[in-house]
Amino acid sequence: MPNHLYHLTANQVTCGIRNGEFSAQEYIFQILERIEKVDNKINAFILVDKQGAIEKARSIDKRLRDGGAVGELAGIAVGIKDNICIKDLKTTCASNILESYIPPYDADVIRRLKENDAIVVGKLNLDEFAMGSTTEFSRYGPTRNPWNLDYVAGGSSGGSAASVAASECAVSLGSDTGGSIRCPSSFCSVVGLKPTYGCVSRSGLISYSNSLEQIGPLGKTVLDVVMVMNAIAGIDENDQTTKPIRPIATRTSEDISTSNISSKYTAGQNKRNITIGLVKELIQGADPAVSKCIYTAVDLFEGLDCKCEETSMKSIQYALASYYTIATAEASSNLARYDNIRYGFDYDPEGYEWNTYFSNVRNNFGDEAKRRIIIGSYVLSAGYYGKYYLKAQKARERIRQEIKSLFERFDVLIGPTMPILPFKIGEKIDDPLKMYQIDIDTVIANLAGIPAISIPIGFSNSFPVGLQIMADYMGEQTLFDVASFFEKIVDVRRSPEI
Repeated sequence: MPNHLYHLTANQVTCGIRNGEFSAQEYIFQILERIEKVDNKINAFILVDKQGAIEKARSIDKRLRDGGAVGELAGIAVGIKDNICIKDLKTTCASNILESYIPPYDADVIRRLKENDAIVVGKLNLDEFAMGSTTEFSRYGPTRNPWNLDYVAGGSSGGSAASVAASECAVSLGSDTGGSIRCPSSFCSVVGLKPTYGCVSRSGLISYSNSLEQIGPLGKTVLDVVMVMNAIAGIDENDQTTKPIRPIATRTSEDISTSNISSKYTAGQNKRNITIGLVKELIQGADPAVSKCIYTAVDLFEGLDCKCEETSMKSIQYALASYYTIATAEASSNLARYDNIRYGFDYDPEGYEWNTYFSNVRNNFGDEAKRRIIIGSYVLSAGYYGKYYLKAQKARERIRQEIKSLFERFDVLIGPTMPILPFKIGEKIDDPLKMYQIDIDTVIANLAGIPAISIPIGFSNSFPVGLQIMADYMGEQTLFDVASFFEKIVDVRRSPEI
């Protein structure tokens, strides 16, 4: 059996299995052994489905032996953020409120992964109900950064990023409401995508903020993320916000250097036509160590005859306040359903009157979830709806219009994914405002509904730094082409030694 199969990228895994270099079962056994070996240090997994993963691997191997067809993701180990429903597997949102919930159905993205013969190996840790930027707000404890176990992995999809970085799975799914995929991707040196709003069904995603959130893939390479995105994207009758999307070309980085990246240009033109806008408000607010890495990336682009220009986005000043007003308002509405009557945990109502029972049940939310529910209820209350919520929606529209105008000049916009480097576990947990401020670079894409990707660009003080690339609405192909092109010229480590 080949050694260290768990280090392979998703593309290498499925090619190796199809070509008979190793079996799906051999690969999955190594993945499960890897999880058993390192996850007690990382705490990325809430649940590991050993039996289901092995049975799926055996099924794929049998079909291949019999000459049958297999899916595009055949044999690839996938971890799933624990706010995405999988039939007959516990889905907790890392909360006491849902500690015993077992969904009777698969989320649409899970159905699509299974149809493409991906192997789901388990459920991944997150901030409770995806509310947080560090994965410290989980009832299962924090996920630790594989590059330094004393530091945060980012959030809320911390388990999704850390599991890929630690080679516990080839790819993972997370959800991104204000940066929850891109933040941990940056902190853990992996690739993470927030798709255009509506490209991926949210059916089966336990809602936090309906108008902002999207499910997206994380992987070690851009190509891996493209492969998963092609599998999970598309129209779903159970989510009326979904829209058709053309399959994204899985071009290699070698192909891209001679291809037409931007659809705005005529055929035959190549990478020299890429126009890149560096958003100065994002770079100005970043730590010097992060800014230095971003400027190095700009120099690399310019060295390849890309046109890079600093640009301004005035409406960024409204982004964070607008995001947290809208997100908490929608959260307070979505989380109102958790009264422990229709589903929940074991709590005998005998002897309680309604208000006391309801209050006691909802006291099982964690501190951050309570904080956001209270803020959201406040901004939606009589006398404050117009003062806060409606103003936030107007600010959101201003941001959307300004970004639209910028994409008339630029193919992509870039900046740091996170304005700071990873910090120690517990360092910011008692200061919610400081914690919220680190989302400043990522919330813009959610408010505007556009695609954004974080790709590793290097290290500073031994910690990963991510470059965020944003493209126009439904501009995933341009986004992936530019990201792949950059990945070709920057060789950054994706996995530490653990």
